[in-house]
Amino acid sequence: MSRTAHAWIVFLFGSTLAVSAVAQHTPEAVSADRLWSALSAGNQRFATGTLKAHDLVARRQQLTTTQHPHVAVLSCADSRVPPEFVFDQGLGDLFVVRSAGENADPGSVGSLEYAVANLGTTMIIVMGHQSCGAVKAACSGGKAPSPNLEAVVTPIATSCSRVEKTKPDTFETAARDHVHSVAQELLAKSEMLKTAVRDGKLTIIEAYYSLDNGRVTKLR
Repeated sequence: MSRTAHAWIVFLFGSTLAVSAVAQHTPEAVSADRLWSALSAGNQRFATGTLKAHDLVARRQQLTTTQHPHVAVLSCADSRVPPEFVFDQGLGDLFVVRSAGENADPGSVGSLEYAVANLGTTMIIVMGHQSCGAVKAACSGGKAPSPNLEAVVTPIATSCSRVEKTKPDTFETAARDHVHSVAQELLAKSEMLKTAVRDGKLTIIEAYYSLDNGRVTKLR
């Protein structure tokens, strides 16, 4: 086996020794319903301002050699939407992938594949949000000022085309539609994620965060 091939095996699945050692400390499998209930409870605490105390020092020390986040979150990079705060989770609890518009670009999909293949992640939450700047830019129909920004808004434009632009909730409807599109793209672009869902090893949840009240709504 070449060094390159071996490096990829270690990256995706860990060495035999590493897997054996980590398995001794891997938490038991948790059902999707229990995971979502725990996250919903955390969001309730966040929305009401009753966050629980997190022993960051002790938890940081526990995580120096391993991590096993059951849940990954693909969310917008908006500074007002930090998943760890929104769900009141601590270090090592969430594997978070963020970019403007939470698009299913290769880097995001690959990061989620890594979490599922190597970290034991069994749930992916695709989370859009209220008043998303990327959605507003995409729905404006204007030309982006750079190729990189164009790459952000282009995937969202399809959702903008599906909504009635004269209605007051245009942006929010488009944002919700984009969440669904991204969730579908994850399966279309990743055989690894598609197989995990088919085999019952992965659940993908579509969610929407409201800035005005701090609540996360499960869409699908």
